[in-house]
Amino acid sequence: MGSGTGAWEAKGLVFEGFEERVIATSGAEISMKIGGRGPALLLLHGYPQTHVMWHRQAAALAERYTVVCPDLRGYGASSNPPDGDNHAGYAKRAMALDQVEVMAALGFERFQVVGHDRGARVTHRLALDHPASVQKAVVIDICPTLSMFEATDQAFATAYYHWFFLIQPADLPERMIAGAFDAYMDRTLHSWGGGAFDPEAVAAYKAALGDPANLHSACEDYRAAASIDLEHDRADSTSRITCPLLVLWGARSVVGKHFDPLTVWREKAVEVSGSAIDGGHFLPEERPREVLTALREFLD
Repeated sequence: MGSGTGAWEAKGLVFEGFEERVIATSGAEISMKIGGRGPALLLLHGYPQTHVMWHRQAAALAERYTVVCPDLRGYGASSNPPDGDNHAGYAKRAMALDQVEVMAALGFERFQVVGHDRGARVTHRLALDHPASVQKAVVIDICPTLSMFEATDQAFATAYYHWFFLIQPADLPERMIAGAFDAYMDRTLHSWGGGAFDPEAVAAYKAALGDPANLHSACEDYRAAASIDLEHDRADSTSRITCPLLVLWGARSVVGKHFDPLTVWREKAVEVSGSAIDGGHFLPEERPREVLTALREFLD
């Protein structure tokens, strides 16, 4: 498990009243922050981040909910399972099962879930594989993985070059990123996020992804998305999310510019609402108040 939870902590960021926990699932050890009281709310982070990305919403949401902010397997202080055949160790199906088992261990058989970026892809799989567990779901700045790959053209591939870079066989992207790590992280965060990040959050993200095991796991996450995840998505192509789904996206993000998110998601879910927010990809950190307002209105 990397170097332990302390290595990834952003000391000055607000998780007041939250406790740290590590829960062993059937496939990983998941590190998390838990705080608040009330109905269960699971917050799932994206790449290249950790649970720290929710530092601008977690305390406010904890006034109404029991908020669980885990690091996905392979990220932050969570463990790094083996890659598995066809990258199955980092399939969204495996990541989703982690979260169901975590919530069950905490005493929550049903819960609401919000995911951004990679966490939103886990949220999509959670809602398909475990419909009895998910009361409501929110996905932030994604369209379904299969839909995005099938619509790929030169403009999208240029804008989302990392999708096609990170899936290259190990350990080419790992070595290239490690060789210019700060430059890579700064470009990834600030070109997509408009400089909206707290410096302590950036330091936490760099500390986490700078661990070679985590860097490899993050690449495996993307390799799984381009292999076994597509197999699962094609097998479930006629299945639809049955719980209420809120879709939020950045008006200036790649998703917002290249797709019509509501139209795409209405092909994948029964009850869909949502809107664009004036921002880029990292909305919880770029537009924290707008995201918090949208979440409260939907989740309440």
